[in-house]
Amino acid sequence: MWRASVLTLFPEMFPGPLGVSLIGKALLEKKWSLDAHDIRAHGRGKHKSVDDTPAGGGAGMVMRADVAVAAIDAVRANDKAKRPLIYLSPKGAPLTQPRVRELVQGAGVILFCGRFEGLDERAIEARQMEEISVGDFVLAGGEIAAMALIEACVRLIPGVLGAEASKTEESFEEGLLEYPHYTRPQAFENLDIPAVLASGHHGEIERWRKAQAEMATRLKRPDLWALYEKRGRSAKTPAFQQTGASEGKKK
Repeated sequence: MWRASVLTLFPEMFPGPLGVSLIGKALLEKKWSLDAHDIRAHGRGKHKSVDDTPAGGGAGMVMRADVAVAAIDAVRANDKAKRPLIYLSPKGAPLTQPRVRELVQGAGVILFCGRFEGLDERAIEARQMEEISVGDFVLAGGEIAAMALIEACVRLIPGVLGAEASKTEESFEEGLLEYPHYTRPQAFENLDIPAVLASGHHGEIERWRKAQAEMATRLKRPDLWALYEKRGRSAKTPAFQQTGASEGKKK
């Protein structure tokens, strides 16, 4: 069973969105498992302090290395599967669909959710944490990012979503954004479903969808388009690869 363990100051946030819809149904059916651990249980002193002022001065507070490592070690003590330890961080390598596929092929993940101004760098180095970012923006903590990573993985577990073939046509699977979708009614506010989709000509429909995916990628994500063109439009493997995702493992 694929297992996600989350280290957080707010374990009550879980399962949250992960407990509803098909992802939540799969959790109840034990197709995957989730356990949340309170970092504050390893805090220092009678007030269970988990943070302190930044060395060298500056605004905000920093999560302590000793507290973080104690929480990590407590989870790892019973982890025979040697799951990857991931710190959700805006300075991490971007999360990509290829990395998601790698993660779901393993036994699961251990996710560390930071708070405050960040985590003491020594904890990251001492436990060889892989840093992953879900986008070029800053959140109040890593919990929402952890949920996004977990959902991206769980939906690929066989039997969770069904329609396994459709997953190969989704955004990023061939290095392109997904083509547009339509359904009834045929006409909506003077906009019609493209005629080719009602033609019954599967070859024409496939070519139209490929052209639409290429156009959307070229206009909306020129960074992906450049990589896609570099590999060749006929490439059947992802047009971009995770960069730096394994740096933490090499330390």
